[in-house]
Amino acid sequence: MNLLDHLGIETCIVSPKEVQLTLAIKEKHHQPYGYLHGGINAVLIETACSIGANEYLQAPHFAVGIDLQVQHLNKASTGTLKVVAHPEKVGKTIHFWQATVYLDNDLKIATGQCTLLVN
Repeated sequence: MNLLDHLGIETCIVSPKEVQLTLAIKEKHHQPYGYLHGGINAVLIETACSIGANEYLQAPHFAVGIDLQVQHLNKASTGTLKVVAHPEKVGKTIHFWQATVYLDNDLKIATGQCTLLVN
């Protein structure tokens, strides 16, 4: 079982211009105080950005995250998260993507940026 399956992350839209993933918040996603663990936002952001970057590439090339920044904006304990990622810069060796995590399609929970290296 991979991380996406374990956490319950679902793929909605995958294209070179946009990636959307969803996650129904469950107790296993909480930190000890009953709120969404910030690492879940990081996983959603990096995963969406990585999937999108790899949409530009042909085998044997692939992109991997080399820098991730996440800004946590609001808390959540229940509901469904949706991450929406878009490319800001697509180069031959470096891609830079931005993503936003929403709760129930309207409240911004987190934003982030991911830099990816093309191998």
